[in-house]
Amino acid sequence: MFRGLFCVFLSLCAVAGAPALADPAKAVSAPPAAAVKPKGDWLNAKLSFATRLAAAAEERSHHHVVYDGTGYPISYPMGDVPAGKGTCTDEVIRAYRLVGVDLQQEVHEDMLRNFAAYPHKFGLKAPDPNIDHRRVWNLLTFFLRNADALPITDDGKDYKPGDVIVWDLDNYQLHIGLVTRKWSKKHKRPLIMHNISSGPHIEDKLFEYKIIGHFRYQGGLKPEPTPIPPDLSAAAP
Repeated sequence: MFRGLFCVFLSLCAVAGAPALADPAKAVSAPPAAAVKPKGDWLNAKLSFATRLAAAAEERSHHHVVYDGTGYPISYPMGDVPAGKGTCTDEVIRAYRLVGVDLQQEVHEDMLRNFAAYPHKFGLKAPDPNIDHRRVWNLLTFFLRNADALPITDDGKDYKPGDVIVWDLDNYQLHIGLVTRKWSKKHKRPLIMHNISSGPHIEDKLFEYKIIGHFRYQGGLKPEPTPIPPDLSAAAP
């Protein structure tokens, strides 16, 4: 019973919604996800992208974030909910942004290209850059379409720093996190940065839940963001 109630609570991570903006130009810009340290491995251009992303995931674990799946109107691109709030998806998005990849923009552009490929369970009739990237189902679809899909195994050595992991907690309640550079010597597997209920933490949870997605993605931002079509203002949540 406890597990069932816990999963219902966690479902906010996958189904948080937000109203479409009446006018994208009037989007409310949330404060930055918190000022990063002036130095860090996520900024070291000599390191691989995957290593920098893993370092960014580790950096996110130092932030105090209250688990909150509330939908907010946010700016586009690089829009974020208030720095002290968020879900599992928000921490993955924030880590990617530390290394220059904006999943809000990339998911939105991919949905504009092929909206029919994405789940329709949220009742949207058109892409909504306020919330689409904050839903695990949409991120799973995005990575399936655009990332390198890697084998799902029970060997911790197969999961490398910077890999994206998607889990099914129970009954299709999805969760997402990033593999860090830290390692459990006891269980011989990497530690995960995720926000499952109490903010971003690094924990030994890789095999705690059923893995349904294992991805490696380095992004592909374009020089200029794709404008939001005017008809999005009429899209209903």
